[in-house]
Amino acid sequence: MDLNYSPADDAFRAEIRTWLGANLPHELRDKVLHHKRLNRDDYASWHKLLGARGWSVVAWPTEYGGPGWDATQRHIWDEECARAGAPGVLPFGVSMVAPVLMKYGTDAQKARYLPRILDGSDWWCQGYSEPGSGSDLASLRTRAERAGDHYIVNGQKTWTTLGQHADMMFCLVRTDSSAKKQEGISFLLIDMQTPGITVRPIITLDEDHEVNEVFFADVKVPVENRVGDENRGWTYAKYLLGHERTGIARVGQSKRELAFLKSLALDQTKNGKPLLRDPLFAAKIAALEIELMALEVTVQRVVASEAEGRGPGPEASMLKIKGTEIQQALTELMVEAVGPQAAAFDPAYLEGERAHSAAGDDAAAPLAAYYFNFRKTSIYGGSNEIQKNIIAQMMLGL
Repeated sequence: MDLNYSPADDAFRAEIRTWLGANLPHELRDKVLHHKRLNRDDYASWHKLLGARGWSVVAWPTEYGGPGWDATQRHIWDEECARAGAPGVLPFGVSMVAPVLMKYGTDAQKARYLPRILDGSDWWCQGYSEPGSGSDLASLRTRAERAGDHYIVNGQKTWTTLGQHADMMFCLVRTDSSAKKQEGISFLLIDMQTPGITVRPIITLDEDHEVNEVFFADVKVPVENRVGDENRGWTYAKYLLGHERTGIARVGQSKRELAFLKSLALDQTKNGKPLLRDPLFAAKIAALEIELMALEVTVQRVVASEAEGRGPGPEASMLKIKGTEIQQALTELMVEAVGPQAAAFDPAYLEGERAHSAAGDDAAAPLAAYYFNFRKTSIYGGSNEIQKNIIAQMMLGL
């Protein structure tokens, strides 16, 4: 297993870096690098710009419109986008439901949905979590009853990220209440404009509307919108979650944020010297940087395995755990570095309603919200406690 980059990989990195430097809009880059909030148009315009270059779906095979990049090239792409301050392409359509459709969908489903995911025509959201069914996802209670050529869906989903913008939802529903809980679940594609669907906002600690509750009241979903076989949705859900957890590691983003943290610590002073020169704080940064370096090597090992044709296994859970712990630690040290200045919470500045923070420190203004928002990373995609159970079962046989 060779973890070194080849000359061809280095040339590819240079190509990506040059293109991003020439095409990433400065306003969008500024929002990302300064931890401001992105809106629907930001995501949509970036997706369209990438699509024009053929890079909106970098993990897709060429037969569906992807560039045909290998795992190493995709890793380089992610690193360079993070380094440049590019927003990520939203994963719900591109890297979550699309792989499921490619593997388990009908030809009609592929023909209908994949082109619209590729060009960004459809905005997707995920209908997994429910009140009382988060990490124990198989206990979900939203039900779908067969009525001729339709299902009638009733129930509730929660923590639906950006569901207020969504055109479509991929949704887990219970179609057999008498079966074991993992065996009575089906995977449906639901048009969010269908009568009977209500989306209600959940305003989080950072005063942002990012997640939602979604209610279903006698919602009619065509049977042709079921992916795969009835009652086998758990199989498709696990396949999707393996892809989601690998992407959650976000090494490139953490490397960028580590550089921001160091810059922040250079600008702050303690006892007349830059905070970065304080032995205790410098030791915290060094310990975190070592963990990030170890995570990067682990990601490269997974990338090398994928290049050899092996899909993500329990390693995906390892990446999810350590990746999210590092992300949270970075936000904690940012708040620690600026101290009381982080308390000057300014949502209007984060939303772009004014050019500078009312408190006068543009770098510190987003950090409290950033810290609060990243409390979720160890929970979504399957809580870290559940990931540890998966590792224990699959790697240790416990």
